[in-house]
Amino acid sequence: MFLQPQLKTLMRDGSRGAELHDARNLQKSWRKFAAFAYVAEQYGYRYDGLSPTSPKESPNPYFAFRRTPDAVERAARTAALFPQALTGGQLPGMRPGGSRLRPLPEAQRAVDLLHARIQVDYAGSHRRRGLLQLLVIPLALLIPLSQTGFTLASVLVCAGIWVFFIVLWAVGLFLARRRFTKYARLLQAAAVQWPPRR
Repeated sequence: MFLQPQLKTLMRDGSRGAELHDARNLQKSWRKFAAFAYVAEQYGYRYDGLSPTSPKESPNPYFAFRRTPDAVERAARTAALFPQALTGGQLPGMRPGGSRLRPLPEAQRAVDLLHARIQVDYAGSHRRRGLLQLLVIPLALLIPLSQTGFTLASVLVCAGIWVFFIVLWAVGLFLARRRFTKYARLLQAAAVQWPPRR
């Protein structure tokens, strides 16, 4: 659904010679977004991590794709091999028909490594997401407390609500750290240095 507009925006940036292309995950899964990153590389834009323009702690951040030195040649070669790609045809490295972001066997490993890099970036940068909201919740709970009065029962209910959100945040933090560790190990086993040292 969102694939065609994303590809057209990528191609537009390519025709303008833009050094960076930003994209959000508009697909149904992170694996499909990794497949999109693989396709973007065939058109001359290599996945480069979280975009510096992405809003901090956003649940759906922008990811940066950096123009490759041979971007013009790559895009021309891919357009010649896949002339119907922008109008619903087969995409480079992907299976024809059905879901257009299903990698062919020869592209699967590259897509898997892209998926791991995306997961490391996403999990690593969002470990603190929600911490600010945890600090704001007690202030927000002052509103109902001011209406009902500061009785022991109402203060305990508000404290219970706050503890509930703390537990949710801690579980989210645990899952993000586990995801980060899992995919960082996968990249290390594949001898991929990510995030790159700049």
